[in-house]
Amino acid sequence: MRNWMNYHHLLYFKTIAEHGSVSRAASLLRLGQPTLSAQLKQFEDTMGVQLFHRDGKRLVLSEQGKVALEYAKDIFSKGGELYQVLQSSAVTKKTVFRVGSIDGIAKQILLSLTQQARSFENCCVIVTESKPDDLMRELESGKIDIAVTNFIPEGLDRKLIAHKTLSKKPVSMYAAPSLKHLRDNFPKSISGKPIILPTYDSKLRYDVEHWGKIKRVMFDVIAESQDIGLKKFMAIDGMGIIPAASHTVMRQILDGQLVEIGRLEGVTEQVMMLYRSAAKNKILEQLIKEAEL
Repeated sequence: MRNWMNYHHLLYFKTIAEHGSVSRAASLLRLGQPTLSAQLKQFEDTMGVQLFHRDGKRLVLSEQGKVALEYAKDIFSKGGELYQVLQSSAVTKKTVFRVGSIDGIAKQILLSLTQQARSFENCCVIVTESKPDDLMRELESGKIDIAVTNFIPEGLDRKLIAHKTLSKKPVSMYAAPSLKHLRDNFPKSISGKPIILPTYDSKLRYDVEHWGKIKRVMFDVIAESQDIGLKKFMAIDGMGIIPAASHTVMRQILDGQLVEIGRLEGVTEQVMMLYRSAAKNKILEQLIKEAEL
């Protein structure tokens, strides 16, 4: 007989995993600790795996637990999205336009796209972020209307998926004002200095590393992230240098939190909009014609 997953159990697991403690989770969920521990044990029995290991008083996710947590986050995110879609389409009767984005796209770009889509029609724009592979599956299945990315995936079926370049901006190195002396003798000045790079999910990572090889600059990579907001916080804190297009750090430059160290000659950050060629959508048609960032 097939075991059906109890979504209350999934919620309990997710809460425990995110707080690393049954007691904290029990307080948030307003359940007794023995009850919550028993519910977790039932969930592990249903899944047939051990989701946590004990490290003293702390609960540490097992490898299977880490996978389960990612799925749990996605499931509850989709549940929230479902509610938004039903509310926006059934109650307000507005057209729903769904935008999917990889994690590394600057929020200013998604804001601009949202504003442009709404300028074409009084619609409800739903913006979600996904990993590149998940994003393409959502686009191909029609779960989203457009995918915003900074690279064209390998093996893309160009008969099914088309793309439009939204922007192509030069990239520079930025850092806290305390590191502005690195402007002198750039780019040799940054060789061996701490740097925060995008992950290999981004084309920019490969382009920056290629630039470094050409210029004979050695990178001391201290952190990697697709989240531009996190990278900016790290740079502002003085942890290291970050490569970025100027429009993604303009506010921090104007506020004096970041300074430009030097431009990466030949390196640009492209942002593209991918969409299904056969899709029929008035907002999409207008974005294809007019969208520009």
